[in-house]
This record gives sequence, structure tokens and C-alpha cells, in this order.
Amino acid sequence: MTARLGAFWAAQTGVTRGIVLMLLSTLGFSTMHVMIRHLSGALDPIQIAFFRNFFGLVVFLPWFLRHGLAPLRTHQFKLHALRAGLNVCAMFAYFSALGMTPLARVTALGFTAPLFAALLSVFVLGEVFRLRRWTATLCGFLGTLVILRPGFAEIDLGSLLTLVSALLWACTLIVIKVLTRTDSAITITSYMNILLTLLSLGPALLVWRTPEGAQWFWLLAIGVIGTLGQVAITQSLKEADTGVVMPFDFLKLIWVAIMGYLFFGETPGLFLWLGGAIVFASATYIAIRESRLARERRGQPK
Repeated sequence: MTARLGAFWAAQTGVTRGIVLMLLSTLGFSTMHVMIRHLSGALDPIQIAFFRNFFGLVVFLPWFLRHGLAPLRTHQFKLHALRAGLNVCAMFAYFSALGMTPLARVTALGFTAPLFAALLSVFVLGEVFRLRRWTATLCGFLGTLVILRPGFAEIDLGSLLTLVSALLWACTLIVIKVLTRTDSAITITSYMNILLTLLSLGPALLVWRTPEGAQWFWLLAIGVIGTLGQVAITQSLKEADTGVVMPFDFLKLIWVAIMGYLFFGETPGLFLWLGGAIVFASATYIAIRESRLARERRGQPK
């Protein structure tokens, strides 16, 4: 049965595999966020983040056993540590936001991370922005204002934490870009899994409350699903072009809207849908544009 499924999967085109993997990743991340929201009333978000990292590391253990210590060879340990520090702070902020703000709102505001990353790439990496990318970035942040509606609606702490998380994640993306110049994806992933677990342990101990009963199942599921979601989206971008698979990432907003309504009675308003669509469209345009320019620099066809 497994061999038959493997043969069927291999027979599909790269585009089909990329789209399917992106769809699975959006469903996985949305499910994980619902689980985090479910547990946030009983466990501190920082502790949940630790178990997300710990069980994610457990998933990777067979991979580490196979490759040994070879992937840990690097001359950029400080950058790996910086990346992990930024990443864990972004995770703490995002997980906290999930416990206090409607899921769809957090998801929509989370789409701003590529916009922050685009701006940072100009000032940190010296990348050149032309009119269309500046326009897309500006439109994206205007979409954020549509969601938040400052002056017309109260800006809650969860929304601010989500934006802080997006900014920190954007900084992480910049560090990853720098690391890819010298280190392989295997090395970067290895250090991420190990350092995130270690860095989140200390803060988790400060708010520790021993999980009980079914809480262990939810924590395990969060770690496994989150890790598999990361693998799925990474492989999706390898299988197909960014411009093909990225538009499907918007499904995260639809999934969490449905789940938020079914499990928590949350109903997203018109401004959230409108602003979320603007932010997502802007971020997707920038991602597609960057992918196209990268191919042109490598001399590949569009």
C-alpha cells in the first residue's frame, strides 16, 4: 500500500505536489493554532511553545541519528544563536496572541511578516526596491490599518503582540538569508531545532505547570503537526514555483475562520477579511517578484 501511494505521488507533476503540500501545511498550521488556543486557558503560552519545540525536536531525532554531528559544523554559530533567539521571542509573542485575540485576526496580521522582511532587506542587505515593490509594501501596511482601524476600534494587546512577532520573524528571515550564504539548509534546520528547544526551556520553567491527562496529547500533537507543517511548506517551495503555491497560503485565514467559529464562536468581520486580503496579496506579490528576480540573476527562464 505504501509503495503504491509512493508511486502515485511520484507520478504527479511538481506543481501538483507543491500545491498539495501547501494545502496540507495551511491546514496543519491552522489546526495547530486552534490547539494552542484550546490549551492557553490551562497552560502558559511560553510553556506551550517549549513543548512545541521539544516534541518537534523528537520528530527530528531519527534524522539526527542518521546524519550524526556532521550538520552541526559551522563557522556561524553566533548567527545561528541570534536566529534562534529572535525566533523563540517571535514564537512566545505569537502563541500569547493566540490565547487572547480571535484566531482570524492573528492570522491576518501574521501575513505582515514578509512585508517587514522586505523593508529590512533594503536597510540590512542593501537590496534594491523599485516602484512596484514599494507600492506593494505600502499597500500591505495599509491593509494592516484596515484590520486594526486605529481611532475607530481599540487595538488590543494580542494584535500588538502579533505585529511584534511578525517583525521578529522578519528579522529571523534576514538572518536566515545571511546564513544561507555559508551554511546548508540541513545545518540551519539542525541548529534551529536544538537551540529553540534549549532557549525556550528556561522561560518555560519559570511558568511551569505540569500538564495533565489529555493535555499531553495536545502538546504532542502541536509539536508533531507544527514540525510536519514546516517540512510540508519547505518541500512545497522546492516542488513548485513560489508564484504557484503562495496564493494557497491564504487558506490559513479561511481555515482558522471556520475553526474559530466552530470551536470558539468567533466571527470575523468585513474589515478583517478586506484588510487580510490586501496584506496577503501584497506579501504574495513581493514573494513572487523576489522569486522571479532570483531566477533572472541565475539566468533561468521566467
